[in-house]
Amino acid sequence: MTPAARVQAAIEILDEVIRAARESGAAADTLVTRYFKARRYAGSGDRRAIRELVFRAIRKFAEPISGRAALIGLAADDPGLRDCFDGSSHAPADIGPNEVSAQPALVPAWLRPRFDPLIGEDEFPALLERAPIDLRVNRLRGEIEAAQKAFPEARRTPHSPIGLRLPEGPYGLQTHEAWLSGLVEVQDEGSQLICLASEAQASMTVVDLCAGAGGKSLALAAEMGNSGRIVAADTDRGRLDKMRARLDRAGVLIVERRLLDPGRESEALDDLVGQADLVLVDAPCSGTGTWRRNPETRWRVNPARLAQLGALQARLLDLAETFLRPGGRLVYAVCSLLAEEGREQAEALTRRSSLVPETMPMPAGRTAGSGMLLSPGRDGTDGFFVARWRRPC
Repeated sequence: MTPAARVQAAIEILDEVIRAARESGAAADTLVTRYFKARRYAGSGDRRAIRELVFRAIRKFAEPISGRAALIGLAADDPGLRDCFDGSSHAPADIGPNEVSAQPALVPAWLRPRFDPLIGEDEFPALLERAPIDLRVNRLRGEIEAAQKAFPEARRTPHSPIGLRLPEGPYGLQTHEAWLSGLVEVQDEGSQLICLASEAQASMTVVDLCAGAGGKSLALAAEMGNSGRIVAADTDRGRLDKMRARLDRAGVLIVERRLLDPGRESEALDDLVGQADLVLVDAPCSGTGTWRRNPETRWRVNPARLAQLGALQARLLDLAETFLRPGGRLVYAVCSLLAEEGREQAEALTRRSSLVPETMPMPAGRTAGSGMLLSPGRDGTDGFFVARWRRPC
């Protein structure tokens, strides 16, 4: 493919990504893969160059109008790219004198005021930097010293005592012996800290209410020494199915998976009312704290979606409270830096319930209302809000 044809391909893919973002469709990675499957003539160099253009645009523009506007925006400071708009065969048409160009921005303008007030302007660039690969050492399989021997190039994460951070580069983790044996799992340091701050202990009954593929359930089971009971519940069958292999590899024996019916979650969990020592609600959210891993998420969030998520978060918190025994703890976490999904949800729960807020034992983060805020720019983790309460005895 010619350089100009590569630019046209990137425009076509970006149009699909923008459409999918507006319609809650497939992720950009999936759309890129589909595009090339239907175009076998594209060589490895073509695929690499086109993919690079697509993700340059995704990271640079917070509110793109179209794929063409995004590539014109990239071409504004790239003469070589601008020359590709020449109207030749398989190339994009010439750039018109009054054509709209996407404007570089880290955050959609309408969304900026909704970030937690603790997040300063100097922290926003870190939201779009490339995220590191963090590993959590599974203490059911070994200690961090063994993992360091397996990954001599890794360094310990700044805050988590069971975390390693790999330098940039391909690692083929899923064929590495340390991964195959269950000694390590990929998990951002922020997620590790949330699990550690939950203070799960042996013999507890734990409910992981939004378990997904089980990353936090695995971490909690390790902290419990495989003693007790964890009910990992989710409404997504596909994600729960992925958990089975992870549990086996990690040697986790205490996790029970439960599929929930959206909107009727309590029906599958009736037996747990008043029984749990710990309930973790890692709630669905805007994902503003994970833009460095999923920058296209900026294109998916909108006011209506935020309102839906807020209602769901509040409902899940109310449901979670019913499972607590006297003295039991509730931990709420979102990978969001928006005040309405973090501190405001926590404050609202405290007002409408008898739960007592507790200080989180975390070696990183800032106090944000009754919870804690972790951010890429300040803590080097994904962005999270996390809070904890205890039911009075």
